[in-house]
Amino acid sequence: MNEHSNQESQHHGEKPVARREMSRRQFLNYTLGGAGAFMGAGMLVPMIRFAVDPVLQPKAQAQWVKVVEESKVSNEPKSFKFKVHQVDGWYESEPELEAWISKGKDGKVFALNPTCKHLGCTVNWNGSPEYKDQYYCPCHGAHYTADGKNLAVAPLPLDEYEVKIEQGFVYLGQLGPNKRV
Repeated sequence: MNEHSNQESQHHGEKPVARREMSRRQFLNYTLGGAGAFMGAGMLVPMIRFAVDPVLQPKAQAQWVKVVEESKVSNEPKSFKFKVHQVDGWYESEPELEAWISKGKDGKVFALNPTCKHLGCTVNWNGSPEYKDQYYCPCHGAHYTADGKNLAVAPLPLDEYEVKIEQGFVYLGQLGPNKRV
């Protein structure tokens, strides 16, 4: 009896281990749920990839676009329109853009984007009799120097296109911040 009481005292504070077995219903629920999740993921992954893939592609630099003959460019800014090939996600188009092209005091050709840095309206050279020899925005009165420097209202100068001259033609490239001012 001593042995029996010793075994009882050793197991006295412990609960017996209960083995839980999976029922058929639980097994079927887990199996069907896992298979359904696998098939759902198989359908969703290509759709998500299709939607997100254009965003993950590296942004390409703008192609050089032939705009005008160099002989037509003067010290007075002139507006020139040109088309670019644009890929926006899955959509391809050829929008018509505009640039004000002129020669600076140093004799080098430069091109400015006519989009006002205040609220995005289009600026014009000598657009107001009040501001002679300046770019003027009719929306809110912003005005800029011939080099695109902001004088009033707009927080930043006009953006500038990269310019290269080849075989007597002016080519425009990537649009970026104004380096002239």
